[in-house]
Amino acid sequence: MSNSTIRLVTLAMFTAAFAAMPPLVPAFAAGGGGEPPMATSPPSDTRSAPPPTSRATQKAKKKAKESSLGDPAFAAGYRTAYATIYERNDYADAIAQLKALGHDDHPNVANLIGYSYRKLGDYKLAQAWYERALKADPNHVLTWQYYGLWQIEQGNRDQAQYHLSRIAAICGSDCTEYRSLAAALEKPPGSGLVY
Repeated sequence: MSNSTIRLVTLAMFTAAFAAMPPLVPAFAAGGGGEPPMATSPPSDTRSAPPPTSRATQKAKKKAKESSLGDPAFAAGYRTAYATIYERNDYADAIAQLKALGHDDHPNVANLIGYSYRKLGDYKLAQAWYERALKADPNHVLTWQYYGLWQIEQGNRDQAQYHLSRIAAICGSDCTEYRSLAAALEKPPGSGLVY
């Protein structure tokens, strides 16, 4: 079998496996205007979950994560950092604002920190933060999109294609995140990214 045939078969297998997953809460593309996404995260993929803990510990962690979303101070701080990124393009200040929220384990926060580091050109730190976001929520579609763009910028088009398949499994091929990453993959290598 040729390499391209193996890749297509592998991609088809991943796509089929992820298509069988139940539908999840949709994520919203950052920078699209309006309020930043603050919906609760979809359930984590149990195959990559940490070792089992007691039910009381699991409930406490879930309650703590959910309570941050309803906390007006957290929401206001998140909106401020979001505006710092997408309206002022001040990525260094946004990183400080996001870290000051004290919720680095929240996938929305970790993803925006990763995005900011990527925009500053610090690809190693961007990667670490994207992986942190995906560890917190393996189905965080916006992280798969941004990390896919990171992969393209690094010349890892096969990995970006894998990220595209993950997005398709989570929200389908008609969602904004899928279309954005697919459009970036259609550009010739080395053409640079705008987003």
